[in-house]
Amino acid sequence: MVEKNRSFQIGVHLFMIILTLFCLIPFLLLVVSSFTAESALLKNGYSFFPSKISFDAYKTLLVDSSSIMRGYFLSFVVTVSGTLCNILLTLLFAYPLSRRDLPGKGFFSFMVFFTMLFNGGLVPTYMMWTGVFHIKNTLWALIVPNLMMGAFYVIMMRTYFTTNIPEAVLEAARIDGAGEFRTLVKVVVPMSKPIIATIVLLVGLNYWNDWLNGLYYVNDDRLYSIQVLLNKMLMDVQYLMTNAASGAMNQSIQLPATGIKMAVAVMGALPMFIIYPFFQQYFVQGIVIGAVKG
Repeated sequence: MVEKNRSFQIGVHLFMIILTLFCLIPFLLLVVSSFTAESALLKNGYSFFPSKISFDAYKTLLVDSSSIMRGYFLSFVVTVSGTLCNILLTLLFAYPLSRRDLPGKGFFSFMVFFTMLFNGGLVPTYMMWTGVFHIKNTLWALIVPNLMMGAFYVIMMRTYFTTNIPEAVLEAARIDGAGEFRTLVKVVVPMSKPIIATIVLLVGLNYWNDWLNGLYYVNDDRLYSIQVLLNKMLMDVQYLMTNAASGAMNQSIQLPATGIKMAVAVMGALPMFIIYPFFQQYFVQGIVIGAVKG
């Protein structure tokens, strides 16, 4: 029996190692391709062992290094502030929904779930944010629309509170004279680190990768996040290559168009790969407990 269980464990570990390689190998190929010369990419295709190394893609992107640094800084500010606001609102919404004695609990739960199924659409949303709230070309345009609070995260956190925080603990806090807010801060939050860390990672990833809000609500290049800026650079390069190919521009222009696409992806994703290990210990636990048990 022990030998059979050991064989099963070895098989599971080998399977998970293969899945991990399936995730890591494409990213490794992406990084290597970003350092491969354009001529080698066009001639030999993508390879883990390029015949010619080149930094032209990164040199092209870093011509205006001040804009890149400003974009990174702005993305960092938006990600941190937006994630903190999201976690705060999610906590303040999910905790009351987890209480059995909340008046109108069914109505509020339905309203949260309803927003997961239906929304007003792009045009009404744009008109509301720009015409009513006037967030266009402000930092709020990168923080508020679509990302400030999500129904999925509220339900996920509510489920965690319901299934993993004993009612007896909350009753004990109430007997000791703690109000609802103090109970949330002193009891619920310390016991909810896995789900909070999980949602921090998911929300932070959404904020960091978001470029649609910048595309819709920002046309001031001083407010371009790194994703919006890199996307604009990529579109500019594609425009130049198209015009060069059609003869509208100097044919001597040589831009590493394929390499730039790889470099853009690397520069956009690298910070999240650096941050992820610090949240990994909580991520799986928070996902499993917060989603599956409910």
